[in-house]
Amino acid sequence: MPRVTDIFRHPLKSHGREALKEVTLSQGAAMPWDRHWAVVHEASKADGSGWASCANFSRGSKAPLLMAITARLNETDQSLTLSHPNRKDFTFQPDDERQLSGFLAWVKPLMPAERAQSARILRLPERGFTDTDFPSISINSHASLRALSEHMGQPLSPLRWRGNLWIDGLEPWVEHNWVAQRFRIGSVVFEGVEPIVRCLATTANPDTGLRDADTLGALNALSGHQDFGLYARVIEPGTLSLDDTLELL
Repeated sequence: MPRVTDIFRHPLKSHGREALKEVTLSQGAAMPWDRHWAVVHEASKADGSGWASCANFSRGSKAPLLMAITARLNETDQSLTLSHPNRKDFTFQPDDERQLSGFLAWVKPLMPAERAQSARILRLPERGFTDTDFPSISINSHASLRALSEHMGQPLSPLRWRGNLWIDGLEPWVEHNWVAQRFRIGSVVFEGVEPIVRCLATTANPDTGLRDADTLGALNALSGHQDFGLYARVIEPGTLSLDDTLELL
């Protein structure tokens, strides 16, 4: 049966992923701490009063070196430790404005000089700055990734796609048919909402932050679109863990 192989959250949007073994999800909510904070750039119009689109934030599609960041969240003191192959580890508390200058100095070498530079950090604890205008969980398939890797003639890391859940044991691309479909993983019931339209962030290697794969060209050549994975919403709350199975309802 299809089963969960990986669970990820991204506490600081586009600035690091963190692997989990288990997660408890609430009805109509995103994953706890996922995209809890986001880095606003100089040209942003976001003011922190609510959700804002990706265009307002520093992100991997415009700054590929960000894709190589990993993160560790200490929930007790709400501190983040960021790691990158080109930088020393950096620990700070995103809510403490006194620590903002240290973060901006740490991330500046990873930002292209011609792009709007990172300026401040916003917090959206109730639902997070998800890539969708609703609180979403992203579901991704190893079978689809293997099919795309085979088409491209190179192995592609799951980390390129910044997903929340990875499932193995499906037929390639079947997850794109799950719009309005309900399914259970662990004790959580999801409903598929829409395919994930991918951007240039996926062209960057998550180990180096360098663009080394034309994932968007390959997706268009293979299927005529740039969809990879599925956005879903939580219909019934519960807990899911690694190796939990997926069941269509």
